[in-house]
Amino acid sequence: MADPIISVESLTVVYEGRRVLDGVSLDIQAGEVLALVGGSGSGKTTMLRHIIGLERPYSGTVRIRGVDINRCSPQELKAIRSKMGVAFQECALFNSLSLEENVALPLHVLTDLADPVIEIMTYMKLAAVGLGEAVKRMPMELSGGMKKRAAVARATALDPEILVFDEPSAGLDPIVAAGMDELILLLKRAFHMTILVVTHELASAFRAADRIAMLYQGSLIAVDSKDGFRASTHPRIRQFLDRVADPIAESPAVQNRFRELAGMAGALS
Repeated sequence: MADPIISVESLTVVYEGRRVLDGVSLDIQAGEVLALVGGSGSGKTTMLRHIIGLERPYSGTVRIRGVDINRCSPQELKAIRSKMGVAFQECALFNSLSLEENVALPLHVLTDLADPVIEIMTYMKLAAVGLGEAVKRMPMELSGGMKKRAAVARATALDPEILVFDEPSAGLDPIVAAGMDELILLLKRAFHMTILVVTHELASAFRAADRIAMLYQGSLIAVDSKDGFRASTHPRIRQFLDRVADPIAESPAVQNRFRELAGMAGALS
């Protein structure tokens, strides 16, 4: 197997004495779509932020194409980031700029291309995500699904090798969410991108991903093919797949607090 394009080794992240990630290791191969799943608070977004270099870990390494992004020079880090595109959960579009201007922004800032070339490239990126007729519209005029696709167009403006999605289906109805899944598959086929999708939507993970990795309490408990993940007997994975709720906490401290509150409510009534 070729060297991974993204390699995370023994990644540990500590916030205020709490280990959010505890020695996580994960390799992502060039050209694959990997879905990182897990419940709320499992560490998915934290791991994403470290993979794209927004935070430095307590310990461990993150390598992109063999380069340790936390120990390289600023010039090396800039070169690596120019090959990565990120579509954030909230889209992060500039409301004062048109769709065309939003997508063109990284081309203006990070390249020396002439304006006519940037205009052509911007239209091509928007057309690729089905927004070729919306180039002059403002973000406030767009639906949630259109904003998501616009964020993808901007993330792909510099033709990145790696594309990262943070909850691409969040807040979308099932039909629009399915369209996002198909867009991810299109980007993989057409541009041979390596794609990391952070999501809690299992339907999207099973549709778009080649492999699925699952975080639980800061540790990776699975990295497997879709079929292997679906057949897992791990208790937490089964709970996640079968949509079984966690039991309500019934510790003595919680029960005592409920009694106190019930007493206060009775005294007020």
